[in-house]
Amino acid sequence: MIPAVSAFMDDDDAGIGVHDDPAAGESTHAPLLPETSLQGRRAPARQKPQPSSSSVLPAIAWTAVLLLALAGLVSYGRPQQRHGGVADPMEDDEVAGAGLAVEVAASRGVVQGVSEKSAGPALLEAGRAFDWTKGMLAWQRTAFHFQPQKNWMNDPNGPLYYKGWYHLFYQWNPDAAVWGNITWGHAVSRDLIHWLHLPLAMVPDHWYDINGVWTGSATTLPDGRIVMLYTGATEEMVQVQLLAEPADPSDPLLLRWAKSEANPILVPPPGVGLSDFRDPTTAWLNPTDSTWRITIGSKNPEHAGLALVYKTTDFVHYDLLPSLLHLVHGTGMWECVDFYPVSTTSRPGGEIGLETSVPPGPGVKHVVKVSLDDDRNDYYAIGTYDAKDDTWTPDDAAIDVGIGLRYDYGRFYASKTFYDPVGRRRVLWGWIVETDSERADILKGWAGLQSVPRTVLMDTKTGSNLLQWPVVEVENLRMRGKSFDGLAVPPGSVVPLDVGKASQLDIEAAFQVHLDSSVAGGAEGAESYNCSASAGAAGRGVLGPFGLLVLADEGLSEQTAVYFYLVKDANGKFTTFFCQDALRSSKANDLDKKVYGSLVPVLDGENLSVRILVDHSIVESFAQGGRTCITSRAYPTKAIYDSARVFLFNNATNVNITAKSLKIWEMNSAYIRPYPSSV
Repeated sequence: MIPAVSAFMDDDDAGIGVHDDPAAGESTHAPLLPETSLQGRRAPARQKPQPSSSSVLPAIAWTAVLLLALAGLVSYGRPQQRHGGVADPMEDDEVAGAGLAVEVAASRGVVQGVSEKSAGPALLEAGRAFDWTKGMLAWQRTAFHFQPQKNWMNDPNGPLYYKGWYHLFYQWNPDAAVWGNITWGHAVSRDLIHWLHLPLAMVPDHWYDINGVWTGSATTLPDGRIVMLYTGATEEMVQVQLLAEPADPSDPLLLRWAKSEANPILVPPPGVGLSDFRDPTTAWLNPTDSTWRITIGSKNPEHAGLALVYKTTDFVHYDLLPSLLHLVHGTGMWECVDFYPVSTTSRPGGEIGLETSVPPGPGVKHVVKVSLDDDRNDYYAIGTYDAKDDTWTPDDAAIDVGIGLRYDYGRFYASKTFYDPVGRRRVLWGWIVETDSERADILKGWAGLQSVPRTVLMDTKTGSNLLQWPVVEVENLRMRGKSFDGLAVPPGSVVPLDVGKASQLDIEAAFQVHLDSSVAGGAEGAESYNCSASAGAAGRGVLGPFGLLVLADEGLSEQTAVYFYLVKDANGKFTTFFCQDALRSSKANDLDKKVYGSLVPVLDGENLSVRILVDHSIVESFAQGGRTCITSRAYPTKAIYDSARVFLFNNATNVNITAKSLKIWEMNSAYIRPYPSSV
């Protein structure tokens, strides 16, 4: 092994806003959370289906038969716990190391009509669970990604900004590290990075949500009033829509919520399955009649995914409109639908996000995003909203919703955006799923993360995709940085990088590609490479793969590769793939290890660029300023603690690479703790 390359510029003063270790104590006059200012921070760099039906479902929101059925379900008791409490999974190393089966309660998700969204009870190649140790499991907990103190978490819900605080609600099981007993967890932040855990916001305590307080969205009205719409599951698992509002609007922490006496405000209309009606969106104000609209995901009997549209003036009474917002055949149930405007023009001083009530018009497009229950991925498309007819049409039918672009080509689901009035930006949250076994989740005592919050903008250079980029506040966690600019990476080489601690990193890299004159046109067809079907970083092609290895051990027996792969067609045109390889991320056998990735647009004159956030068991990567994003989980057994390393690599056979610019920062831990009850 060649020695690690040392940085030629030690950036001791590059750390911005470094925070003290919370365990070291704090001043009695210190703020509850570190403060972060947006001033001076940089914005992200800009770098054929079946026709839709205009009216598949009748415009009837209420039916006497269903109301009578729901009325018979009334029961005001709290639900009995379906899962018992879980003891500390790491009290005894012998438990984790025994390799014995761990009894788990049966999942309620699928049989009760909602996505379980878990990795499953067993992922065993050798028929025996891996011998996880206490140290391995403890290392997997992240340092600057949001997660609750313990137990299962899935969808982000109702994010909003209110009276100086960012609020994040999320699906949480207070009793176990597996799906079930779904309540709304609640946390607040001043800057989207440092968080205070608050008491539960909403619990299943009425007949209409006794089987779960499911996904929902917040709408802030012009007078400052907040309305929260969410899906509840009745005793018989009928999915209904519910309304809640802050019990004390003067409380900036929104500690208590009041459910409307009018609940349920919506029930499944005729033609919609009782378990196929969920996840209401943030409302938008239609300019043609000045009334509010929401959309709710569903599917029809022919398995076409669709978005219903309702209008309301008071958020209690609703009319189902005769047309659908959109429908795409063959896509199945649409969960967690999101609908929001984006600006198509660049503005001096940086781009801004738009709030949902911005009317359609010149310079405004609308995004429809859905979470497909069939494959558990988040898809989006950009198009035009017709406010008069309340319909949306994609710009390119070949990449319509559910068959084209994805937010993220790795493990990223059930996402939700909100408009941040402070930063004048649209912010995206996404649930990051575990890819280990359910047994391992129980042993470590938790499951599920939220992504680092991302800003979302239209890519005005390509005009055909969105850009996603970590919110600028993430950079406040950067500590000492190291630079490796101008480093040559010849074919077949692996170059170690001396970066110190490598479990929490922020990496920004730009590569120059030097093509050998012997590279012939048509040597590889543009359709000949597929990230998911490839051998990953271990494969060798004429023009790839090349990039970085993170969470690697010294001998490279464990590694997570983030790389580019180029192909050249017979006409001399290059196509660029961006991939993330978890095949060799761990020696453990009870994991779902894959290669993720897709195409990434690269314009003439652009270098290949990538940003990588490494945080213990998660790697988030953003190529070409966020045109293509990939998130994967990693559970190393050797590349942990001080044994984690970073490498450059070039496994191409006929291309030289130069790391034109390579900057790596060690990341501080975010300050995430319970809210002090004495305050």
